[in-house]
Amino acid sequence: MPLYEYISKAPEDSDSCCRVCSKGFELRRPVDRAALEVCPLCKNPVKKLISKVNSPKVTKPFSVTDAKKAGFTVLEKRDEGVFEKQ
Repeated sequence: MPLYEYISKAPEDSDSCCRVCSKGFELRRPVDRAALEVCPLCKNPVKKLISKVNSPKVTKPFSVTDAKKAGFTVLEKRDEGVFEKQ
């Protein structure tokens, strides 16, 4: 289930919202459910925030020795369309 972030629609200095929705909160909900419209505690309107996407860190490519240690066959281009094992 994805995590959704919500925050109060009321201004931050407003006393109408609770401490949870004034600072924002995360909620795990099924994808097929509609977004929350009110805070579960104080029933004031909330809006869904756009969250950062967690993506894997791109690492540098393997060196030839690392690739060989990992069990890959390393080929080197010699001529047009001709490759040789290193």
